This record gives sequence, C-alpha cells and structure tokens, in this order.
Amino acid sequence: MKKKYFLFARLAFSLFVKAKEVPAAGRCPAGGEGVRWRCCRQAFEELPGIHRHVALQHAGDIGRQAGLTTDAGQQAGLPAKEAAAEASPSSGPVPVGDADGLNGHSCSTPEITCTLPDTSRISYDDLTSKVGEVLLYYCYCEVKDPEKVCAWQKALCQHLHLTGKVRVASEGINGTVGGSKVATSLYIEVMLSQPLFKGILCQEDFKSSAGGAHCFPDLRVGVFKEIVPMGIDPKIVSYKETGIHLSPQEFHREVEQYLSQASQGQSDTVLLDCRNFYESKIGHFQGCLAPDIRKFSYFPSYVDENLELFKDKRVLMYCTGGIRCERGSAYLRSKAVCREVYQLKGGIHKYLEEFPDGFYRGKLFVFDDRYAICSNEDIISACRYCGTLWDQYKLCSSQHCRQLVLTCPSCHNKGLTACCPVCQEKELKVTSRASGQTLKEECECTRRRPRVPIEHVSQRMLDAGKD
Repeated sequence: MKKKYFLFARLAFSLFVKAKEVPAAGRCPAGGEGVRWRCCRQAFEELPGIHRHVALQHAGDIGRQAGLTTDAGQQAGLPAKEAAAEASPSSGPVPVGDADGLNGHSCSTPEITCTLPDTSRISYDDLTSKVGEVLLYYCYCEVKDPEKVCAWQKALCQHLHLTGKVRVASEGINGTVGGSKVATSLYIEVMLSQPLFKGILCQEDFKSSAGGAHCFPDLRVGVFKEIVPMGIDPKIVSYKETGIHLSPQEFHREVEQYLSQASQGQSDTVLLDCRNFYESKIGHFQGCLAPDIRKFSYFPSYVDENLELFKDKRVLMYCTGGIRCERGSAYLRSKAVCREVYQLKGGIHKYLEEFPDGFYRGKLFVFDDRYAICSNEDIISACRYCGTLWDQYKLCSSQHCRQLVLTCPSCHNKGLTACCPVCQEKELKVTSRASGQTLKEECECTRRRPRVPIEHVSQRMLDAGKD
C-alpha cells in the first residue's frame, strides 16, 4: 500500500513542479539562468527551493492530484505532508520528467503516457495571450486508472495556462478548456499522441470557438462516475449501445425531409433536443421537441414518462457537442420502443460549422462565462420582463439563486435583474437585513416547472416546422 501511495505521490509531485516551470523564453534575457519557477506569487531560481515550497505549502494538492483520499493516506500510515516530502527528492535535484513519465517517458501504467509538451521555445506572452479559443471535446474509452489521468490533465492544463473543466471517469474523458491558440494547439497535439486515446480521438473531435482562458473562472479537473452526468450507472446503460451517428450533412438532409413531411402532418419522426430548457430557449432546430427539463440527469425520467411519444418513431437527437446524445440515445434504445435512433455527430457545434444558416436558429448556449455563441443573427427569445427580443443571459442577481435570466439593458437599468418577481423580492429583503443571511434556492421559475414534464404533442407535431 505504501509503495503505491509513494508512486502516485511522486508522480503528482513531479507533474506539479513541471506545471510551474517558466518557459525558457520568459527567463532572464541577460544570459543568466534567472527565474525558473513561479508559485504562489514567489519566484524560484533553484529546484530545491521549489521542492521545499511544494512540500510545505501544497501537500494537499499533491494528495488530490495523486487521487489519494485521507483514508487511503491513513491506511498507508502517512499524512499528506509527509508523502509530499517523501515524493520530493532528498538526495538533490532530479530533472523533472526523468523517471516519472514526463517529457516522453512512460508512466508505470502502459496505457497512459503522462507527457507535458516542450514550451521552452514559446514566449510567455504567446502562451498566455488573451486572444485564443475554447475547446470542447470528449472521448469514450476504457480508463483503468482515472486518478492518474486526472493528475496528468491537471498538470497539463496548468503547464499550458489553460482554464476550464475536465471530467475523467473509467468510461473516458470530457473537457472544455480555454487558452491561447498556441496553448490549445499544443493541448490537442498532446491529446492525440496519448496512447490511451489512439484510434478513438481525432482532430475533428475537438470543437473550437473564439474565446480564451478568461472564459472560465478557474481550472477544475476531477474524477467522476460519469463523464456526462445522466445519473445512470455506465455499466447499466453504456455508450457502446449508442444510436446511429449522422454527419452534419446527413443530419441536415434528415431535418429537411422531416420538416417537409411534418408540415403536411405526415411525419413519423421526432426531432429531439437533449439539452436543458435554458439552452433550447435561446436556440434550437426548427420543429424540434425541446424537453422543459433543468438537468440532463432528468432526461431518463423524461423518456420513461413519455414513452408513448417515441413508440414506433424515428428519433433524430442532438445536443451541444454530441456527448449527451451518446448516453441519451443508448438509454432511449434500451427502452426498445423506437423504430430507429439517430444522433448528430459532433453536435450543434459541428453542424453550425457546415450550415451557419441552416435549420438551427438562434444562439448556441455554452457552459462558460460567455453563455452563448452565435452563427447567425436570429434572436428567438425575449426579455423576461418587457418581451423585447433578447438572448443574452445573466445570472439572477439574488444571491441564493443560480437561475439564468434574460433581461434586456432597459429592464436591467430599471433594477429588474432577478429571474422572477419572487427572487427580486427576496433580494430586496436580504439587502435590507443583516448581511450574510442565506436563503435556499426557490423561486417562481422552479416552482412552476414540473421536474419531469408530461408531453401532449399531437398538435405540436402538426405545427412542427412553422417556427
């Protein structure tokens, strides 16, 4: 147990140190070695100095990156600080990337190569430029050691100054990260060279949009049971039982045919949006069925409560980048009621690259500080208060609430900044009372919306294609 504990701690320690290294181009230009590491707003010129700093100040981070819980550490008989100290070489500096799987060397687990790209020839400014992009990707594959992949991902993103969210599980990896174009290009390069993803992940699987590290508040990398939270054990409903993938061109033709038939009341197809209500509210395919659900984990219950809707139907499914359709289509197929289940490969992201003025109207919701990206000028949603066409989300101003609100500049300037009158009133009460008061999230928005709506869509199907 101790041997495994030290193996993980040593790997995590080396990854942490490597991530804090200052690129050669950003060091002392006068010929001296200059600052080589930066951490906690401190500069270090010698490796032993940062080793001591990490052992004393970041023992908890090392433990988390190693994927070790407090119980595991106790079973090994060592506290996190001692493990970090042991992971730090005591007999003098060891070149980062030597024996720990960095810079091209393999980790002890053959399927994972914990490499960090060489950034010595890249200037610090280029690596951290605010003019960049946001990447969205996923890869379903069998991961034997999610904790080690998690530690590597965290170090890789820190090394490239990327922010965002990465979920790792035994079923694969799902990420959305932002940074400079140099950094995101390096990230893709490293991901494609990873033996774990070889033959599964390809260049086309990365969806990109204008943005950068500023689109996320921080970097969050973790190990989860599912890489997309549907709430169903991956062993029960597997991504291996997914629907038939359609390219954007194939999906476009299917939607065109569906809208033509639906307008005549003859369609045997359901065009299903797998996203949440606040996503489809600002953008969706014409004639789609968009469930009024708040979380993807409600999707299985939605299917169960509306099975009759899908009976003997051809189902065309879509979501943002494709990942929710992987598990969603598998769940729908497991019910054995549909004639066929298809899904849009690459999601709306890839469709809009091919058909910016196609059958998808409005904005594409994204889970970062931008909230939405656009490919056309259509606005299909309205201000919550005055009804003016508007599709730019903001968080409800009431501190207890996490709902998103559409409030136009005019209404916003009038102080109408909450998602509903109930929240607006609660905000005023909290403001007028002692600071620090907390209230649970409960408002008109959640009170009126059933957790899982029951659809009555006969007329809706006849009206498909008219919006």
